[in-house]
Amino acid sequence: MATEQELSDFLQGIEKRAFKRTVYAVRDEDAALDIVQDAMIRLAQRYGDRPAAELPLLFQRILGNATMDWFRHQKVRNAVLRNFSDFEPAGSDEDFDLLEHLSSQSPADDAAEGADAGAARAQTLLLIEEEVARLPTRQREAFLMRYWEEMDVAETAAAMGCSEGSVKTHCSRAVHALAKALQAKGISL
Repeated sequence: MATEQELSDFLQGIEKRAFKRTVYAVRDEDAALDIVQDAMIRLAQRYGDRPAAELPLLFQRILGNATMDWFRHQKVRNAVLRNFSDFEPAGSDEDFDLLEHLSSQSPADDAAEGADAGAARAQTLLLIEEEVARLPTRQREAFLMRYWEEMDVAETAAAMGCSEGSVKTHCSRAVHALAKALQAKGISL
């Protein structure tokens, strides 16, 4: 049984990554925040009495289902009503950006790096982020869980509700699509 503190620590540790992953999926920061909060509330209310080791997979499943629910709701809503605000580009003010965080993680390297190299690196990271956002939903989901959240194949399969083979296929296709898209832009990894 997870204690209240273990549940709180888990939710605090996962919130930023879950938000970023959901922003990639729905491409709307406000909606992503709502989805993540709803998923956290559902986990706490319905599964807070489960062992702490089960929380990560339960949360991934709840978050995936909440995201799919949001898409279903949007499909119905958009069939009935179309807001003009849907055509406005989403704002880029985010509290946490993984690629930005990674680019500033080693200040010693940044200090030694020239302005041109720093700008090129920042531009490359932005291109990678854009290409990840363009991946098909299942490929992006598998890629982010495996390589960003560092989940193993079995955990990813359980969270996505598919077989381990499907996870491997989605990840492989995502990596090849990213490599091809970035190579086309002159970036070799």
